[in-house]
Amino acid sequence: MDIIGSFALVLALLAAGYAFAAGIVGIRTRRALVTRSALNAGMVTFPLVTVGVAALLTLFFRNDFSSAYVAEHSNRALPLFYKFAALWAGQEGSMLFWSWLLSIYAFIAIFSNRKKHPELMPFVGVILGGIQLFFLILNNFVASPFSLVGTVSAAGATHVVTLADGHGLTPLLQYSEMVIHPPMLYLGYTGCTVPFAFALAALLGRYPGEKWIHITRRWTMVGWAFLSVGILLGGHWAYQVLGWGGYWAWDPVENASLLPWITETAFLHSVMMQEKRGMMRVWNVWLVFITFMLSILGTSLTRSGIVSSVHAFAQSSIGSWFFSFLALIFVVCFVAYWKNRDYLRTDNQLDSVVSRESSFLFNNLILLAACFAVLWGTLFPVLSEWIEGSKITVGPPFFNKVNIPIALFLLFLTGVGPLLAWRRTSLSSLKRNFAWPLAGGLLAGIVAFAFGDNNFYALICLILGVFVTLTIFSEFFRGARVLSVRSGENLFVSVGQLTMRNTRRYGGYIVHLAMVMIFVGISGQAFNRDVQQEMKVGSSLTIGPYQLVAQNFDETSNANYTADRATVEVLENGKSIMMLYPERRLYTASGITQTVVALHSTLARDLYVVYAGTSPQDNTPVLHVYLNPLVKWIWLGGLVLVLGTVLALIPSRQLQIALHAAPEMSPAESRRVPVAVVHPGDD
Repeated sequence: MDIIGSFALVLALLAAGYAFAAGIVGIRTRRALVTRSALNAGMVTFPLVTVGVAALLTLFFRNDFSSAYVAEHSNRALPLFYKFAALWAGQEGSMLFWSWLLSIYAFIAIFSNRKKHPELMPFVGVILGGIQLFFLILNNFVASPFSLVGTVSAAGATHVVTLADGHGLTPLLQYSEMVIHPPMLYLGYTGCTVPFAFALAALLGRYPGEKWIHITRRWTMVGWAFLSVGILLGGHWAYQVLGWGGYWAWDPVENASLLPWITETAFLHSVMMQEKRGMMRVWNVWLVFITFMLSILGTSLTRSGIVSSVHAFAQSSIGSWFFSFLALIFVVCFVAYWKNRDYLRTDNQLDSVVSRESSFLFNNLILLAACFAVLWGTLFPVLSEWIEGSKITVGPPFFNKVNIPIALFLLFLTGVGPLLAWRRTSLSSLKRNFAWPLAGGLLAGIVAFAFGDNNFYALICLILGVFVTLTIFSEFFRGARVLSVRSGENLFVSVGQLTMRNTRRYGGYIVHLAMVMIFVGISGQAFNRDVQQEMKVGSSLTIGPYQLVAQNFDETSNANYTADRATVEVLENGKSIMMLYPERRLYTASGITQTVVALHSTLARDLYVVYAGTSPQDNTPVLHVYLNPLVKWIWLGGLVLVLGTVLALIPSRQLQIALHAAPEMSPAESRRVPVAVVHPGDD
C-alpha cells in the first residue's frame, strides 16, 4: 500500500503542477481548451490524494509496522477508533490530511462554479493549483507519510524491516473528541483557501461588481463555522483531558486557531458594508488575504514546533517551508493590490458616527486590535529568542488584561450594531430600540450585585449579556407581532415565518445569542474554586454544596493501559446523587501517564474531580477537586452557534416568494418589520 500511496501522491503533484502552469498559459493566451484542462487537473487532485489517504489508513488498520509513520503513531493494542485519528497525529499524516481537505474544497469550488463565472474561474484555478502544489511538494519531498523503517548494514546498505509493534498514539490524543476536533480545525483552516482564491482572482482579473463578495461570503461562513466548532471542541478536549480544571490557557497553538477566526468574524461583518454601501473594499480584500495567511501561520505553528505548546505534537524544520510560503503569498497579494488598487475605490463615505456603518467599523477595529494583541503575545517569545537569545514567555495575565475589555466592548457592539439604521440613526429610534434592553441589563446587574456578585468584569458581562439578549428578542418579537396581526397565526408560528423570511439576518441573531451564552460561561471563571486533599477510604472533603466521600481505590487494566482508579461518592446537601470514577492511567506502549477526569456537569456548575496521584510521604491517594460555575453554557453556546450558522446558510427565497403572495402590509406595519438586504447571490 505504501507504493500505491506514494504513486498517487506523485500523480497528484503532477496534476496540481499542470493546473497551475496550464492555468497561467490559458489566461495569457485566452485559449479556452487549455484553461478547461487546467481546471480539470485541479479537480483530479481530489481522487488522487484520496487514494493516498486510503493507502495510509489501510497501513494503520493492517498494523503494518514497516511504515515509519504507522510505527511511530500506532500499536497493536490501539483501538480502531484511534487508528483512524492517528492519521493526523503526526507531521506527515497531518500534512497529507491538509492536502486532502484542500483537494475536496478545490474540487467543490471549481466544479460548482466552472460554468457560472467563466472570467473569474481561470484565476481561481491557478491560485488553488498553486496552493495545492505547495502542500503536495511537502507530501512528496519534505514530509512523506510513506517512508519505511530501515536499518543500515555494516556495508552501508539500507534494509527495510518490519517492527513487531509500534510506539503507540500519544495518550493526550486518545480521547473521543480527537476524532472530531482536528478535522474541524483543519476544515476551518483549509476553508480559508477558497475565499482567498476568489478574492485574489477578482483582484487580478479586475472582476466587475461585488459578485465575488457574494461567493466568498458563503465560503467564509462555512470555514468560520468549522473553525468555531474546532476551537470549542479543542477547549472541551483541554478541559476533559489535561486535568487542570480549565479549557483555555492562551497556549500558542490555541491562539493560532483563534487568529483567523477573529479576522473571519471581522470580514463577515464588514462585508455587509460593501454589499450595502460599496464601502471598505480595500479593507475586505485584505481581511480575506490576512485570514488565509493566518491559517497558514496556524498550521506552521502547530506542526513546526517553533513555539512551546501541549498541542505541538511534531517538531521539525518544516517551519522554514511555511514561512517562505507565507512570504511569497504576501508578496503576491501586495503586488496584486498595488497594481489594481484603483479597482477597489469606495463609492460612499461614512455619513454619521451613530449608524450601522460606524458600528461595523468599530467592530472591525476592535477585532483587529484583539487579533494583533493575541498575535503579538503568541510570537513574542519567538521574537525575543531571535533578538536577545532568551525566550521571554507571555502568560495568561497579559492576554486576559488586554482581551477581556476588548471582548466586553465587542459584546456591547453585538447588541447595539443590529439596531442602528444605515447612514444615520435618529434619537427617537435610539430611545425606542435601546431603552428597555438597557433597563433590563442594569436591573440584572443591580440584582446580581445585591446577591454578592462584586467581580467587576463578571458584573459587566452579566449586564451586557442581558442587554444583548433583550435586543435580540425584541427584534424577533417586533417583527413577529406584525406578521402575526397580518396572517392571523400565533406568535410562535410568526417567529418561524419571520426567521425563514430572512435566514441570513435571523441566523446571525442566533449566532449573537450563542456568543452571549459563551460569554456567560466564560464569566463563571471569576468564581472558580478548588481543593486538593489526601484521601483515604472513608475520608471526605467539601466544596460548595457538594461533599465527596472516598469509597474505594483500586487498579484496572487492558491491553492498552493500566490505571489507578478512585471511586468517589458525591453528596449534595447531604443526599447521595452519584458516583464518580477519576483515573490515572499508564499507557503500556509509550510509558506516559495520563489523568482521566470525572465530571458532574449542570447548568449552574461543574464538579471536576482529578486523581492527582499519591503523596510522596505515605503513598496516600490525592484528589484535586474543582468547582467551576457556568461552564456548560460555553458548550451549549457552541451548539446554538452551529444552529445559527446553518440557518444563515439556508436560502430564504422560497419563503420570500410565499410572503410576496401574502396580503400587503400597511406602510406603518412594514416599518416595524426588521428587513435586511438580500442579494441574489445570497440565495
